[in-house]
Amino acid sequence: MIAMCSAALQKPTLSSLAVLGEISIGGAITKVDELANVLQVCLDSGAKKVLLPITSAAELGSVPSELMGAFSIIFYSTPQEAVFKALGVE
Repeated sequence: MIAMCSAALQKPTLSSLAVLGEISIGGAITKVDELANVLQVCLDSGAKKVLLPITSAAELGSVPSELMGAFSIIFYSTPQEAVFKALGVE
């Protein structure tokens, strides 16, 4: 969804951004499973910012602090909010 909106608006996403979570066709947002492992992959890939569904906030306690400190975490709770934040539109 974010990629389609980015292309349609001809506006790139924020630099060094990793987008996590899934948005269903109906608009439901699912949490990220194995968050610590996924964030490690993001770090290894060079991400500096992570767009994370608010439903995954409870799992942040299982993420090592040095891994958490490597990112700027940006939460979203709706598909529209995810698009706005990924494109840097407030």
